[in-house]
Amino acid sequence: MQSAAAGSFPSSGPTQPLPHTRPRPLHWLATAAALAAVLTGAALTGPGTTPDTHPAAVAAPDARAAHYPLDCGRAPAEVVHQATADLDRDGRPETVAQVRCPAGGGTPPSGLYLLGTPAAGSAAPRLLATLVDPAERMTVTGLGAGPGTVSATLLGYSGPAVPRCCPDRRRAVKWHWRDGRFVLTALAPQTATAGA
Repeated sequence: MQSAAAGSFPSSGPTQPLPHTRPRPLHWLATAAALAAVLTGAALTGPGTTPDTHPAAVAAPDARAAHYPLDCGRAPAEVVHQATADLDRDGRPETVAQVRCPAGGGTPPSGLYLLGTPAAGSAAPRLLATLVDPAERMTVTGLGAGPGTVSATLLGYSGPAVPRCCPDRRRAVKWHWRDGRFVLTALAPQTATAGA
């Protein structure tokens, strides 16, 4: 008879699985019940119990609360149109505002301004850029904004003899956010038609 080496167990023939390691229907049922409990708990608690990884929604800048570089005498500048989008793709909305001085008649020139959220300690939106300066003597129509893009149609005059009520030039333009600034893309100017 051979003696077993120190630290080893004698062999008793082919190994048999122990009774508690054999899967039985009861084991599968217990596993399924545990999995169902985990899934039900996750569904009931929902995403509201997990930490919020998204920043709170930031309100778009209010165009009527901004200060514009327009001299309208004693009258305040008027916001004609505004559009809101995440223009610089930073996760916060900006506002683009068409602004002009009020006038009893004619077509006063428009300014087109890009506004950002107010600076700390201020209620007025920050003026980030001037896209159209009123000194260019143009009227803005068809203002629109989307992620990274501002679009508009600019109406202007072919010469000083054209009445200020009736612009005779039209140009569709888009500004695209690229490399930290807006880049202007303009189509060729067109002759404005009456009623257009």
